[in-house]
Amino acid sequence: MGTPDFASEVLRHVLDWCRETGHGEVVGVYSQPDRPCGRGRACKPTPVKVLALEEGLPVYQPENFKTPEAVEELRALDADVLLVAAYGLILPRAVLDSARHGAINVHASLLPKYRGAAPIQRALLEGNPATGVTIMQMAEGMDTGDMLLQRALAISYTDTAADLHDQLADMGGRMLCETLDMLRDGTLAPIPQDDALATYAPKLSKDEGLLDFSRPAEEVDRRARAMHPWPGAYFHLDMDDRDKPLRVSIQPGEIGDMRSDDSEPGQVLGVCGGRLEIACGDRVYRVARLTPRGKKSMDAEAFACGYLGRCQQARACS
Repeated sequence: MGTPDFASEVLRHVLDWCRETGHGEVVGVYSQPDRPCGRGRACKPTPVKVLALEEGLPVYQPENFKTPEAVEELRALDADVLLVAAYGLILPRAVLDSARHGAINVHASLLPKYRGAAPIQRALLEGNPATGVTIMQMAEGMDTGDMLLQRALAISYTDTAADLHDQLADMGGRMLCETLDMLRDGTLAPIPQDDALATYAPKLSKDEGLLDFSRPAEEVDRRARAMHPWPGAYFHLDMDDRDKPLRVSIQPGEIGDMRSDDSEPGQVLGVCGGRLEIACGDRVYRVARLTPRGKKSMDAEAFACGYLGRCQQARACS
């Protein structure tokens, strides 16, 4: 059971495990219904569905499990275990009990920290030195079940949410296969979570990508990396010839030198070494690529030529 690219990578590992060990088979794949996307609003299959169809696996896409028919369809598969990764639907008790060994979930955090929908991004935003994967036995609460296997991954100062996503998806797929081996061997040792240590990682909203240059450059950088690729980091540029500030999206940049006393937070200082420099609360933030709303991505030199000349004093404002 899964929907996005993270879950597709996990499924790929499980399919390889089945082929290499001969210990099992995937009897069915559940994914969220296809959703309209893009300018044409055409329905696009989920990454998990695409892989499942390539592998000739039956795919099921119920809106939810609120009807007896949806639960009975799942039970008819007579599964030994449900494997879940980023499915995106709440699973009621009837679903968790539909397989002999219940449901096992791949969660991209070191539980009980960061229960919820956006653990990768929240770990980056808060400046954690490490994240990881927890394989857990699912319960009815949000990521509250017993832990079966856990492994940490160091966060580099250059890692974006996209980087960690790919690393954790690969790690999670390998760990899930390891868990299946332990399940077959009877060596699983579930560990209850300490609810007193729990923190939560709510779903991201689009406006969380807005950068506040009055904050220290390290915080600005963490937000830019956490919001890449979605919803993307951005700021608003005050321009003399526009009634409204221009929204400018950025690729994650780098922290530069200390801000000079004669500059103010949010002031665009110009281009140095191929990077646009913006003053933050303490230091300078340096950005190589920017995308003005409605335009294509461009390098800092092109952006400066096209936009900074239209400002007496360019300011990046929140």
